[in-house]
Amino acid sequence: MADLTHFNEQGDAHMVDVGAKNITTRRAVAEGQITMSPSTLETVISGANKKGDVIAVARLAGIMAAKRTSELIPLCHPLSLTHVSLEFECRRQSSAVHCAAKAETRDRTGVEMEALNAVQVALLTIYDMCKATDRGMTIEAVRLLEKSGGRSGDWKREQD
Repeated sequence: MADLTHFNEQGDAHMVDVGAKNITTRRAVAEGQITMSPSTLETVISGANKKGDVIAVARLAGIMAAKRTSELIPLCHPLSLTHVSLEFECRRQSSAVHCAAKAETRDRTGVEMEALNAVQVALLTIYDMCKATDRGMTIEAVRLLEKSGGRSGDWKREQD
């Protein structure tokens, strides 16, 4: 367990001490998608969903989720985020809504969890707003695309 930083020498879970780390600019980008029936996707695109603008509500939910990540993930540090953005793309060919979230901070630890949480909650919000017409939607392929900053440096997912 020596490589797993969230465990101490006895194997107990603990919050990593980041107090001695330098404050640096940190950025992370994550993505995911929700697949749905073509008719459900058309209600999202046209704005015909009875609950309102699905994408606008999902964007706000994702931003809120990024800001509250440390309240949900037990060993995640609370961060002062400097920027969070979410982009959505409705893809008729695959009958899906793709979401990409970017989170940024100037802090002692990274924002990967915030970006991932933003994507998950945004997609869950789309599910919630569309479930009356399509309970078979699937949230999939949520993953980190890239991160920068910090002691470990930059990382970027290789193309699939």
